[in-house]
Amino acid sequence: MTRLSIFRSRLGEWLRFVGLSARLIGGRRFWIAPLLTLLWPAFQAFRLVVGWQQSVFEPSSVQTALVGFPMIVLAIGLGVRIIADEIDRRTLEIAYTVPGGAHRVWLGKLGAALGLLVAAEALLAVATSALFAPVTLGALYGALQAAVFYLVLSMGLAVLTRSEITGALAAAVVLSVNGVFTGFGGNQLRVSPTFNPLRLAGTAPEIVVAYTLQNRVGIVLAIAALTALAFARAERREKLLG
Repeated sequence: MTRLSIFRSRLGEWLRFVGLSARLIGGRRFWIAPLLTLLWPAFQAFRLVVGWQQSVFEPSSVQTALVGFPMIVLAIGLGVRIIADEIDRRTLEIAYTVPGGAHRVWLGKLGAALGLLVAAEALLAVATSALFAPVTLGALYGALQAAVFYLVLSMGLAVLTRSEITGALAAAVVLSVNGVFTGFGGNQLRVSPTFNPLRLAGTAPEIVVAYTLQNRVGIVLAIAALTALAFARAERREKLLG
């Protein structure tokens, strides 16, 4: 077999594996999960029509208020099911028998969750552009960054507490605390996963660039660290099976 054939074969196997993983975390109709996020822009459009929202949305509010928030909610719902779902269904011992290690199961589910988040973001971007305001690549990246952060955070908290419900509640508390400290978008903190550089009106461009770079790199490192810690916790069989 040529290298191209081998690559295509392995890619096909990986895609099938991710598809099966998507069914595990989202059910047989896992494709509905991204569609559910469209309820948020529909609700915001309803608010504008009935007058509950006094003004139209600004482009600076796209990242968090229109695209980011529903993605974060979806991310938390998916994250708690990546590993803790095996505990609740009492199938964790089966995952430990997978050739190559149980982390392959977690990686497959994590990849499936990321795919669902990207699909949700694409739908939200189209809806937001059509109904409210233009969507920039920077806003899309910021929304995806926040969603992935809460995805791995909820995954880790669910493993730590050995419960999907408790993990989701803990992640919701972290999200609420982040909202309080950032003034729900009014105060931009570089350490926040929901940092939005478009909200830094009146700040020197070089400072905005520096803050944005620090935030993007820092959150990527935080995501990697949280993922490693969650996987390390999941590999402690005696703790999770006890």
